[in-house]
Amino acid sequence: MAQWVWNLRLELGHVLKPEPLRTTEFAPASCESHEPQSCTCGYGKPAVAAPWKAGRFSGQDFALQSDGTLRCPAHQTLSVHERRKEVDGSLRLVYAARIRSCRPCPLREQCQWSGAATAKPRQVSVLLHPVVVGSSPLLWRDWRRREHRRACIQLLRHQRVEVQVQSAGAPLTGPPAPLSRAERAHSRLNWEERLARNAQTLTSGQVTIQLFGVPEHFATALGLASA
Repeated sequence: MAQWVWNLRLELGHVLKPEPLRTTEFAPASCESHEPQSCTCGYGKPAVAAPWKAGRFSGQDFALQSDGTLRCPAHQTLSVHERRKEVDGSLRLVYAARIRSCRPCPLREQCQWSGAATAKPRQVSVLLHPVVVGSSPLLWRDWRRREHRRACIQLLRHQRVEVQVQSAGAPLTGPPAPLSRAERAHSRLNWEERLARNAQTLTSGQVTIQLFGVPEHFATALGLASA
């Protein structure tokens, strides 16, 4: 309810003071290409790094399987070990093998950086770039809401609420009854005692709360009496 009221205030602020729409380019237009690309979960063809050392296996030597794993030249399986979101929106998948599969591997010298002296299993980083769909750029149009939000907060700070208590009959006279320790401690009262203590008595006056700045239709929907 509070979020709906806040959005309604922003919409009313835009009606009172219209602002021009802003246009933000979220994604550029894609070039027309007839090359087949795999479109899985909004990402394009996987990209791996180039060979980092002569005579060693690179990420291109690890074949992607149908179940989402990688198969190394020694026919061992590499599973996804980490998923990271990059700043440009791409997704980086880090595949890792099992250490007990890498230690006895006969191709370890060609696979890992330090050969048999490497204490960690082989890892392969795969980068998935978002797929850009359409020949036109992806545009987002909206209008500024920060100014209306600040103006609304400034208005709320200066809103006024009047509480009026009508005078009742003559108050009851007499010394107050002594309270026990359990009655003095608010935390020791049960719910019935709390409601009875906070309930309005018949001799008390009627309390009227007047709110300013509430739209008439909104007050009617809440069952409030409008002036």
